[in-house]
Amino acid sequence: MANRKSKAVRGAVVHQRSIPWMLISGVTVVVVFAAVIFGYAFNRWSAQESVRQAQAAAEAATAAFKPSAQNPDPSKTIPGITIVNYQGQVHIRSDQRVAYDHTPPFGGPHDGIWADCTGVAYPEAVRTENMVHSLEHGAVWIAYNPDRVDEAGLERLKARVEGKPYTMMSPYPGLDSPVSLQSWGHQLKVDNADDQRIDQFITALRLNNNGVYPEVGGSCQAYPGAFDTNNPPKFDPTQPGPDAVTMDGRGATSATGEMGQ
Repeated sequence: MANRKSKAVRGAVVHQRSIPWMLISGVTVVVVFAAVIFGYAFNRWSAQESVRQAQAAAEAATAAFKPSAQNPDPSKTIPGITIVNYQGQVHIRSDQRVAYDHTPPFGGPHDGIWADCTGVAYPEAVRTENMVHSLEHGAVWIAYNPDRVDEAGLERLKARVEGKPYTMMSPYPGLDSPVSLQSWGHQLKVDNADDQRIDQFITALRLNNNGVYPEVGGSCQAYPGAFDTNNPPKFDPTQPGPDAVTMDGRGATSATGEMGQ
């Protein structure tokens, strides 16, 4: 009787020692790994969904800012907007600069080569004189101070630009506000990327063909061989010298006019 009990105890001990700990550990690792992947995917989906919802809300909020024959420039009702009547089609050479009257500029003399504005978010600041020319073609330019816009704000701005024709975006070092929007003769400065006036500005002015910008039908595609979208002319942060072209066009010496026109 005692021997049978002893054998039973030894059998129980042997049975306990045969628990597949390696298998359990492996399953645990797989479960943890799957949880991490799911969490990452969920967070990414949530971020994308948040952007989509924000865009849908922006579209609903900007319906009243779509231009029409009865209301050719709805941007006039946007609080804080600056509007200036600039002369168009005054072109300069690529080695000249303009003494602009606003920072960033949004009209006046400009380079004969326009910047690519086919929904491009430039990672580095671009030469101002090229960017202004794109405004003459009906584009909207979102400039931002890289020291005052965080990564989340940057993504919200990019969502308004990337893949959107006649829209472009670039950092603007030293900008006196976090974000500044420009179209020809129009500017709006805001404090954050969530400001609903950004979408109102874009809706009212991008490709507004009601006499808001000088060159209706002008291209936004970079002119072949003249402007490299991946390596554009660099932004010059220094003050223009005494030989700079003035806002009334004095000193402009373009001999060929606008490229491609």
